[in-house]
Amino acid sequence: MADKGDLGWRVMAGAAAFAGGFVAKKAITMAWKKGTGKEPPTNPESPEVAISEAVAWAVLMGVGVEVARLLATRAAARQWAKGTGVLPSQLRADV
Repeated sequence: MADKGDLGWRVMAGAAAFAGGFVAKKAITMAWKKGTGKEPPTNPESPEVAISEAVAWAVLMGVGVEVARLLATRAAARQWAKGTGVLPSQLRADV
């Protein structure tokens, strides 16, 4: 069974990843609007959306959101280590 520290880390990491992904989606959408002058595709899978636009949107969102989640989780891990004195067990290199 998970101990309280493990559960606390999972909650903190989940919240950080969610927040990072949410902010990234908003920022990428705004950047798309500014860069292209139009709304991003709401359904890139639709054949009515140009393949180049659909692929560009998918790549931008996929990479952007995942990088934001990674950075947010790493920042949360640094804060966790500051508060507890150790990294969460899932993130230690010696495990």
